[in-house]
Amino acid sequence: MTGQVFTCSARQPIPVSARGQHLVVDIHCHLGIPAADAIVQAAYPGPPPGINDFTSAKTAEVNRAQFAQIGRTLNTIDTRLEDMDRLGIDVQALSPSPGQYFYFTDPETGRAAAQAVNDGMAAAVAQHPDRFVGMGTVPLQDPRLAIEEMTRCVQELDLRGIEISSNVNGKDLHAPEFRPFWAAAEELGVLIFLHPLGFTHANRMSEYYFNNLIGNPLESTLAVGHLIFGGVLDAYPGLKLCVAHGGGYIPGYWGRMDHGWRARADCSEHCRHEPSSYLRKLWLDTLVFDKDQLDSLVRTHGADKLCLGTDYPFDMSEPDPVGFHERLDEQTKAKILGGNAAALLGLTRV
Repeated sequence: MTGQVFTCSARQPIPVSARGQHLVVDIHCHLGIPAADAIVQAAYPGPPPGINDFTSAKTAEVNRAQFAQIGRTLNTIDTRLEDMDRLGIDVQALSPSPGQYFYFTDPETGRAAAQAVNDGMAAAVAQHPDRFVGMGTVPLQDPRLAIEEMTRCVQELDLRGIEISSNVNGKDLHAPEFRPFWAAAEELGVLIFLHPLGFTHANRMSEYYFNNLIGNPLESTLAVGHLIFGGVLDAYPGLKLCVAHGGGYIPGYWGRMDHGWRARADCSEHCRHEPSSYLRKLWLDTLVFDKDQLDSLVRTHGADKLCLGTDYPFDMSEPDPVGFHERLDEQTKAKILGGNAAALLGLTRV
């Protein structure tokens, strides 16, 4: 991208209100757009490839029951305000259902589906602009089209972030063809929300929902590792990147990466500093389900880089998101419950 570019720094702040002592913003919740599914189904009938390839019969049965139960909640905003009030959420940052990345399609179908998702997100936000902000999706199977759609999301739809998966059809995010996308994201100043969709080649994870329980945080771990060790975060230091599910497993085991960087030339070939120094520049959500793990994130990653996330409306969501943070001090809670996300998304409390 070159020339005069409208960036996120020029956007108008969105006024929002807190219903309690602290503003509470959910940076990790999903909205499905059925119109996009219809576009893809017309070109690619049947179940999509990917996560369903490594799903046991029992897991598939439970998944079907879950989607039958949450379908309306996932695909509309009819019941969201009531749920948000019950959970203590002032603002939801709506991101696409991960099943709507559609990277497996041809580029033109992918672009059409992404446009349908993003238009649907903008329409949902417009109904309750004081309660919802939107994130979009882009057809990363074609980085040029992805940049065009990301730019449209920012400049025309006023979406406040872009959600991406941890890989694109098995290609990791540090691959050379994605460098223009990262450059454009940095130039636009848009938040990138990294959310995986199961684990690639996960035949050993087909049972017990391991594809999600273990696979999702493992995918995030790999994606962040590639961005660090592959030099992407060196090349584009201004990137705003938030990682779902507490950042995966790296925040709890970063010492091994730092040791490898110090000990081995192949580990330090593309990143100039200790890997943990890059990790602490990323934002993480707090969807870790265990208060000791939350305390560890606050202690080692820092309250300034953490944001409340729920994974609403899926069964892997945090049932008491505000209460989960209750034992933190008030200053820390103010940041994590909503202050950090408000700054990332361009929200102002009124």
